Amino acid sequence: MSKNGLFIVDADSHWSEPADLFTKRAPAAYKDRVPQVGVVDGVPTWIFDGEPVGRFTPGAVIHRDGHKGAADEALHTWTHDQVHVGAYDPVARLAVLDEFGIDAQIIFPSTIGLGGQGLGLSKDPALTRLAIEIYNDGMLEIQSDSNNRLLPLPLMPAWDIDACVAEAKRVGALGARGVNMTSDPDDLGAPDLANRAWDPFWEVVADLKLPVHFHIGASITGMTFYGKYPWASHPMNTQLAIGGTLLFIGNARVVTNLILSGIFDRHPDLKTVSVESGVGWIPFILETLDYEMSENAPPELAAMNKMPSEYFKSNIYATFWFEKNQGKLPALIEAVGEDNILFETDFPHPTCLYPNPLETVEDKMATISPEARAKILGENARKLYRL
Repeated sequence: MSKNGLFIVDADSHWSEPADLFTKRAPAAYKDRVPQVGVVDGVPTWIFDGEPVGRFTPGAVIHRDGHKGAADEALHTWTHDQVHVGAYDPVARLAVLDEFGIDAQIIFPSTIGLGGQGLGLSKDPALTRLAIEIYNDGMLEIQSDSNNRLLPLPLMPAWDIDACVAEAKRVGALGARGVNMTSDPDDLGAPDLANRAWDPFWEVVADLKLPVHFHIGASITGMTFYGKYPWASHPMNTQLAIGGTLLFIGNARVVTNLILSGIFDRHPDLKTVSVESGVGWIPFILETLDYEMSENAPPELAAMNKMPSEYFKSNIYATFWFEKNQGKLPALIEAVGEDNILFETDFPHPTCLYPNPLETVEDKMATISPEARAKILGENARKLYRL
């Protein structure tokens, strides 16, 4: 009970994956093929089965000395020796939680793909499955060792529906409290998520009470749009700001697709989370869905069990951190639902609340009821993650 008797959960933070994350756990026959770090054209790069899959960087802006650095410099030049130890060391991360006054924290990847999509690029199914299992086993050990204070979510092998079903069952049996999913498995050769071929997966995660998380930028498609949104004539820092801003719109696309796919009619107990997406855009999108479907797709709307806007409160969560909206927050919470908003810090990424995350949101939280404040800061997450 960290802050004024409240239970506080950070529903979005990140690891700075170490270079030996996979090689130290891989069987000898696969050590040269699992994701590892090499140099390509002078740039440290993740290499998977001989192919480059993305830049290797801590992906963090909190320096080891505690200051918050400029995003462009930190993301492109800092090494693991320079960033805060809590960015990659679980023991140090627990100390960060204690310093912040946070009881538990949900953790996502950084440079292997926010939804693990970078692990789907090998053409060898056995190797990709091994990489996923190595990652998930390591994350679940961290969860266990931290006594469920650190919850790094397992990744799903989204290129293979049957493999997703099997892996969800496996990690569920090991104590996972949710799963991390790419929003566009069709990038990796699987059907898109609206396809009913995914129903066995939705059924399993709903039965196991494993909420499915869609982080902003958690697909090859999402990150491609991120790179193309800004005009090239902008300075790099401005391009980062534009890309980061419009990634939120990418999750509006995810929420829209989830609601209109019929998934929640077929699997009413399924819970999903729109991660690092903010909440201010949600009332507009929900209102728009009702209007657009009534105008453009009346037969499909009639086939739904309820209006599109009503599915958010029953099946979807979103995370809240930097938005001000002091005067509008009560109305926003009324529209989205006080039971459907989670608090996040985004540590140690560029937009993180640092160094005093709870103090940063104190004025905003003061505008809502004590009951809503307790729910958003931790009780919703306590229920969702069975803490």
